[in-house]
Amino acid sequence: MARPTPTAARGKQVILPLVGEGIVVARGGRKLLDDIDVEIDGHGLTTILGPNGAGKTLLLRVLAGLLTADRGRVLWAGRRPDRTRFPHLGFVFQRPILLRRSARANVRYAVRAAGRSRAESRRRAARALAEAGLDHLSDAPARVLSGGEQRRLAIARALAVEPEVLFLDEPCANLDPASMAAVEGMIEQARTHGTRIVLVSHDIAQARRLSDEIAFLHRGRIVEHGTVHSFFTAPQSAAAEAFLAGRIPL
Repeated sequence: MARPTPTAARGKQVILPLVGEGIVVARGGRKLLDDIDVEIDGHGLTTILGPNGAGKTLLLRVLAGLLTADRGRVLWAGRRPDRTRFPHLGFVFQRPILLRRSARANVRYAVRAAGRSRAESRRRAARALAEAGLDHLSDAPARVLSGGEQRRLAIARALAVEPEVLFLDEPCANLDPASMAAVEGMIEQARTHGTRIVLVSHDIAQARRLSDEIAFLHRGRIVEHGTVHSFFTAPQSAAAEAFLAGRIPL
């Protein structure tokens, strides 16, 4: 069964364009995010790429409304984030947070929390688990699944709500090649279905495979934001050049 098209692709946008203006987050007198301006709109997949400690996960959480910036603002479709629109935005953490219940029940809970009926939650859970290749594990306790299976379950749960935008924080970190391929396949399928995806990664090869555009973060600042082709063929900053060459950016 084909998955219904997300909200954005049907013409009604409640999150996009997603805009960050002058975002500053400081801790202990140090700016972890330093006057960031960014806009995410349209279709496809944006990778927030950069070295460890650049502020990638922090920026993702601020844009998703999970953390509040010390200065600046985030706008979803021209308005400040609010709880009523959270169901239109999915977020998958690097370490998935799964409920102490079956894989099926995890997905059904998310769909019910988004205001859908019990019957609809059953339909969506079955579809999401099948698309993730986890239907044979529907009754298994979520927390005994392998690391790769847990990542796929977390993504399936987020997609079952049919979000307009999906945030993914290092979804393939520490996975074996087969599990990584399975997760990347789910990401590609979600993009094909019209879900706007924002992915955090430090994996250059993965960013090249999956991305439509790159936002390169270094020392809490976005130093480049452009198409994947332009970033990999003609980086405009010394930090990006060093990162792509396998050196630690200064």
